[in-house]
Parts: sequence; C-alpha cells; structure tokens
Amino acid sequence: MKTSFAAFCAVAAVVAFPSANCFVPTALSSSASTSTSLRVSVEGTQLTPPKKVSELATTSEDLYNQNVQTTYGRYKLTIDSGNGCFLKTTDGKEYLDCVSGIATCALGHNNEYLTKAIQDQMKKVHHVSNLYFIPEQAALANWLCTNSGADKAFFCNSGAEANEAAIKVARRHASNRGIEKPVIISAEQSFHGRTLAALSATQQPKYHKGFGYDGKMVPGFEACKYNDIESLEAAVERATSDGQGLAAIMLEPLQGEGGIIPGNPEFFAKAREICDKHGALLMIDEVQAGMGRTGTLWGHENLGVVPDVFTSAKALGGGVPSEYTCAISI
Repeated sequence: MKTSFAAFCAVAAVVAFPSANCFVPTALSSSASTSTSLRVSVEGTQLTPPKKVSELATTSEDLYNQNVQTTYGRYKLTIDSGNGCFLKTTDGKEYLDCVSGIATCALGHNNEYLTKAIQDQMKKVHHVSNLYFIPEQAALANWLCTNSGADKAFFCNSGAEANEAAIKVARRHASNRGIEKPVIISAEQSFHGRTLAALSATQQPKYHKGFGYDGKMVPGFEACKYNDIESLEAAVERATSDGQGLAAIMLEPLQGEGGIIPGNPEFFAKAREICDKHGALLMIDEVQAGMGRTGTLWGHENLGVVPDVFTSAKALGGGVPSEYTCAISI
C-alpha cells in the first residue's frame, strides 16, 4: 500500500459526519429574543439546554433508562475517556478494550492522526451534502478503488445502509436482466444490519421476531448453510424455481455473529461459479471483516474470489461514521 493504514482511516473519517440517530434541541434565532443562551424562546416554547457532561458521572444510567430506548443491552460501565486500547470509566477504573467499538476503532482511542484529521476538517468545512464535489471524498473513493477490484464507490451513512444499497444494486441488476422475482441468497447465522431489507438478509429468526408481515420478512431472500456447498446448491434450486431468478449471493468473508467462522475458499469459489453461471452478483459484506481485520485489507482476499459488490463500514472511519458500497462495472 502506498498510503499508511492510519493515514487512510484519518482521510476516511473526515469524508462525512452524518448523524441521523437523535434529536437535539438547537438554539435558533428568534425575532422575539436576542439571547445567545441555549435557553431561547422558539414560537413561545421554552427550550431546556442539555445537561453538562460533568454532571452525569453518576446519573447517566438513570437518564438512559428515562430517555433512551432499551434496544441494546448495556454493561454497568459508564465510559469517561479512552487512550489507545484502554478505556477509563467515570469511577476511575481502566479496562483493556477488547470490543473496539464492535470492530470499529481500528486506530484505538484518542489517536493523534485521526484527531488531527477531524480537527483540520472541522475548521475547514463540516458538511455540504452530495450536491457538490468534495475533494476529500474523491481522494478516498480513488484510494478504495485503487486498492480493491472496485470501479466505483457509493458513500452512505452506516453499514446497514451500505448493505441496503448492495441489495438494491442486486435487484436493479436482476430487473435489467428481465427477472421480476429476484432472490438473494444469504447464509444462516449471518448478520447484515438492522434496517428492514438488511434484516431480512440476516438469516437469524430471533432478529425477525415482531418485524414481519403475516409472519414473513421482506420477500426475495433465501438461506443456505455457511460453508456448505450442498446447501448452497439447494438454495439456488429454490431461488430459480416458480418463476424466480437468482439476483445475488450475499456472504460475509468471516461470520462474526455466527461464531467467528472463517469462510471456506472452496465454498466461495462455488458461489462465484454459480453467480457467473446465472448472471447474478457475488456480494461480500466486509463491514466487520474488512479494513485489515483478517490480515489482508479485505476479507475476501483470503478466499481467492473477486466479488461484484462489496460493502464496508465500521473500521473504515476508525469510529467516525463513514460507510460505502463498492462495485465493479456490471
């Protein structure tokens, strides 16, 4: 690689700073008030400013319970700061961080290169949308395509959205080939995201509970056993019956939620062969395994296959949201 991994992550991190996860009261100017305080009057409504972080050392858990959806189970730890591979809690204890933000903080915490890159970009320009050309985004796209088999990159906001984009690419490609009932095959015990289509590709029934329609998730997905060629071939038979057509095979190069299971080269070679035979796309989900986490930049490089589409997120931005879908010309 001509560019260091640390420098790359720093560039990736400053491409975009999307945040669509919360609603935060913002101080808005008002003809009825000239106050610069956060407690301003907006159409007669008094806004309460957010609490100071210094006040939350012992009460943040209570605020979570009162105001945050209990979607995720949390450990009884309140994080105050981090440095390198270590995290410090508000009670002064230090922990070795073996989670890394769930495969995200590739450069560790408080990395000087990443911090400087973010600071420099924030001083320059924060967010301008995709209505304009962004030099840093162009540089990152070029780096990604140069260091992979991709021809184009599509930037988005999360790993789930990257996988949603891949699913849309597969369906559109199938539609262009005259397939009106496109099917995507993914593996049992996979995990591709929590948005509705990505969740449907996630072949774990426990995640589907409560989100179906008449007991079913988004149609057009079929399952096979990971690393099982016979099961994959059977899934292809189902995916190409009753007027359906194979749109794509979507796989992780190494299953994380499935139990840290490396992909088998023979299985992936068969998936590549099947996709070539049916004109379908081989799509590799690199959200967790990518960015050097398996010894090569991309996990599929260990398997001897070249995908038509692959996705990345998490470690791509080193902890700052920066996700994308890459595709070769199809």
